[in-house]
Amino acid sequence: MAEQTTTDPTSSAALVSVSSPNPPKKENTNPIDSKLLMELNESRAELLNRIWNLKQDLQSWRGKLDTQVQVYREELSGLKKTLNLEVEQLREEFKDLKTTLNQQQDDVSASLKSLGLQDDSKDSKEQMVVTEERVEARLTDENAKEAEP
Repeated sequence: MAEQTTTDPTSSAALVSVSSPNPPKKENTNPIDSKLLMELNESRAELLNRIWNLKQDLQSWRGKLDTQVQVYREELSGLKKTLNLEVEQLREEFKDLKTTLNQQQDDVSASLKSLGLQDDSKDSKEQMVVTEERVEARLTDENAKEAEP
């Protein structure tokens, strides 16, 4: 260790120590360094193993999730097709019912005319047309909502 004295005009003489760090003693630090290095390597290996396991778990989870999403999409698609078929069937039944009711109303009107009675079914026909339009509008709205993703 080298010491150097400097003079400061405003204060008393100061002693400044200029030295370089002592070189490590190889016989004392070598076992500590190797032990520390070994512990660090073990810790690193454990962390890498944990990271690898987490990646494997994540890949497994993603695979299971993708499979489940695909199953749900297929089920949803099947339900949607079934629902659309049922809606279409109800529309056909409604049209058939409408045709049957119109035919019956025409038959009643013809019977009343043949008996010489007055036909008041004109007002009821108009009411039925308005009701039919409302039902068809509702069905159209419901189908539009079903078609949305």
